[in-house]
Amino acid sequence: MTIKKSSVAIAAGILGGVLNGQALADKEITEPRIEEMTVTGQLSGFGATKSSLSILETARSISIETESMFREKGALTLDDALNYTSGVLGDTFGFSTRGDFPTIRGFDAAEYRDGQQVLFGSYNNTRSDVYLLEQVEVLKGPASVLYGKGTPGGIVNAISKIAGPDKSNEIVVDYGTQDRKQIAGDINFALSDTLFVRAVGLVRESDTQVDEVEDDNVTFMPSITYMTATTSLTALLEYVDRESDSSHQFLPIQSTGCLSSDVKTSALICALPTNQKSDASDYHGNPDFNRYDSESILFSLLGTHEFSDSFSIESIVRYKEAEVDYRQAWVNFNNGLPRVDANGNGPRTYYLSDNSTDQLAADFRARWNFNTGIFEHEILGGLSYQKVKTDQDTTYLTSQDTFNIFTQVNGPIPTPFISDNPANNGASNTTEEHGIYINDQISIEDLKINLGLRYDDTRSGNSASSAQSDYALSSSFGVLYAFDIGLSPYVSYAESFEPVIGTDGLTNQQLKPREGEQWEAGIKYQPPGTRTYITLSYFDIEESNLANPASLITEPNSQQEGVGKVKGFELEAQSQFGDFGIEVNLTILDTEGADGFDFASVPKNQFSTWLSYVPSNGILQGFKSGIGMRYADENESNLVVSGLGEFNVTTDGYTLFDAMIGYETEQWDLTMNMRNLTDEEYYGTCLVRGDCFPGEERTVVARAAFKF
Repeated sequence: MTIKKSSVAIAAGILGGVLNGQALADKEITEPRIEEMTVTGQLSGFGATKSSLSILETARSISIETESMFREKGALTLDDALNYTSGVLGDTFGFSTRGDFPTIRGFDAAEYRDGQQVLFGSYNNTRSDVYLLEQVEVLKGPASVLYGKGTPGGIVNAISKIAGPDKSNEIVVDYGTQDRKQIAGDINFALSDTLFVRAVGLVRESDTQVDEVEDDNVTFMPSITYMTATTSLTALLEYVDRESDSSHQFLPIQSTGCLSSDVKTSALICALPTNQKSDASDYHGNPDFNRYDSESILFSLLGTHEFSDSFSIESIVRYKEAEVDYRQAWVNFNNGLPRVDANGNGPRTYYLSDNSTDQLAADFRARWNFNTGIFEHEILGGLSYQKVKTDQDTTYLTSQDTFNIFTQVNGPIPTPFISDNPANNGASNTTEEHGIYINDQISIEDLKINLGLRYDDTRSGNSASSAQSDYALSSSFGVLYAFDIGLSPYVSYAESFEPVIGTDGLTNQQLKPREGEQWEAGIKYQPPGTRTYITLSYFDIEESNLANPASLITEPNSQQEGVGKVKGFELEAQSQFGDFGIEVNLTILDTEGADGFDFASVPKNQFSTWLSYVPSNGILQGFKSGIGMRYADENESNLVVSGLGEFNVTTDGYTLFDAMIGYETEQWDLTMNMRNLTDEEYYGTCLVRGDCFPGEERTVVARAAFKF
C-alpha cells in the first residue's frame, strides 16, 4: 500500500481548521508551569515497566523526562530530550536528520512508542517529533521479560499526547537559527462527560547547519478517548510527512580529524593529509540526487477496564505503515586507509534505496491484586504478538566519479540512477513474534520483591529463503526495601535476547540469539516531605554469542565465541530549593567488546547538570531561566585489518552549555532557548573506517505559545 502524499498547504489547512473550531469551544486556563513541577516523574499508563508501581518502589534504574523538562532545555529532537539522562548518550553520531541514535549503558537503544516497538532495522521509518510527546521514559538494562527480543542496554519509551479530561490548549510559533519556522498546536475539548478529543500537529520548514540539507515536517495526530470511572478506550491516528536529506555527510577524517587536535588517529589513516580542513557545513552529496524523505501512518487502540478494585485488563493494538525514499552520494570508505588524496580528490559512491515497514502489533495483559497471608501480590500476565515486514530495494555503485571535497563541484548523475528506480528488488523480510509473560510484584510491608518470566517464539525469514525460528525463556527478579527515612536499597537481575539470522559454518546449525544478562545494585533516596530524588546504581552487563573477533579466531568457520562486557556507575539527582531547581547526572562506563577494544563511539564518562530559577512571587513572578552543562569524555573506534594491522581513532570529549530565558503568564509563554551556547566545534565521533560526524552547532530558537 502506498501512502498518498500530502502537501504542506493541505496539512496546514487541517491544523488551522482544528484550531479555528476549538476557538468556539469552552476555554480552560492552564495552571502556571511552576505548579506542575514534579521532581521524580511518574510512569504513564502504558509506561516502560508496564506497572502501576512508582519508580521509588521499582528495583530497576528508570529515568523520566517530562515534556516540561525537555521543553525547558530546548530539545528539538528525541536525541536532545535524552541529553540530560544518566547512562544515556543522545547525540551519538552528532547532528542528525535521518533519525535518533541513542545508546543506553553503551548499547544501541530500542525505541518504543506507548509501550510498543516503533523502529525496525535501518532507514525504513519516520522519526518521532518531540512536540507529539507527553514524556520520555528510559528503562535501563535488559527488558526481554517485558518486551521480548532486544539489546541489553535498555529501551526508550516515548509517550504520545492522547485525549483525556483536564488537558490544556496551546498554539506555538517557533523561529530560530537556520531559518527554522514552525507552527504547532495542541487542542483539546470535551464532547461529553465521557468523550474527549485531542488534535496535535505541526508544520515546519527549516534549513540545517549542513548546506543543501533541510528539515521540513508535516505531522498531524488526532485522538479520541472514551473514559468512565472503570473504562478507558483511546483511538490514536498519526500521520507524518518529512522531507529532508542526510546531515551525515561522512566527512573524510583526513580533512577533519587529521587536521584537528580533537581527533587522534593512527598513521595510515592520516597518510597523505589534505592541506585544507572540511567544515561542519560541507555537503558532499549531489543536490540533484540526494534526499531523505519519509512518510508514515500509524493507528493505535489503547484500552483499560477495571472489573473490580483487584482485577483489571489493559491492551494496545497498533498498525503502522512507513516508507522512506533515500538517495545519497558520498566519498568512498576505505577502512584504515586514506579516502581522498592530498588535494582532496576521491571516488564517490551513489546509493539509492526505497525502504518500507509494515507493523501489526498487540499486547494484552491482565492485572490481579490479592493477598496470601502477609504477602501482597500484584500479578501481571500478558500475551503479545507482533508481525513486521521490512523491504529494501537498492542500487549501490562505487567509484562513479571523482569528487573534490573542497570545490564540491558535481558532475552528471550516473546513468544507473537517472531512472530513479532501484535496480535490486531485494527480498522482503518478515518477523513474527509470539510472547507470553508473567510478573509478580510481592510486598511484605516495606520489602518489595519482583519475579518475572517470559517465553518468546520468534520466526524470521524472507521471500527468498526459509524461515528461522528462535525460542527464548527470559527471567528477571529484584528486591527492594523502602525504609521510613526515604532510603530504598535494591538489587536486581535481568536477561535479554536478540535473534541473529544465519548459519554457523562450523556446526552447520542456525546461529544462536545474542544473550544478555545484567546484575544491578543501587540506592534510591527521597527524604520525606522534600522535593529531592537521588538514584545511585552500579551495574554489570554481559552479552554473549557475539561475532567471533578476528584477533581470537581458533576455528575459522565458527562465528559466536564473542562476549561483550560493560560495568558502570550512574548517579541521577533532582531537587527543588525554593525558586531554584537543580538536576545532576553522572555516568561512568567501562566497556569491552568481543574484539578486546572499548565499545566504538561510547564515552567512558559523562556528566550533565541543569539549574533553573523560576520566581514564585514578587516583582519577578513570571520570569523563568535555566542554564545547563553537558560533558562527554573521549570515545574510540578500533579495527584490525588482516595484513595491515590495527587502526585506531580517538575523538576528544566536549563540554557544551545550554541556556533558557523566558516570561510566562496564564495565557502567554515567551521563551528563548540556546543550545551549545558558546558554539563549540566538536565531533560526536570519528570512525576508524574513515569518517567524522560533526556535533550540533549553536542553535537559538524563540518560541511564543498562546494558551487558552
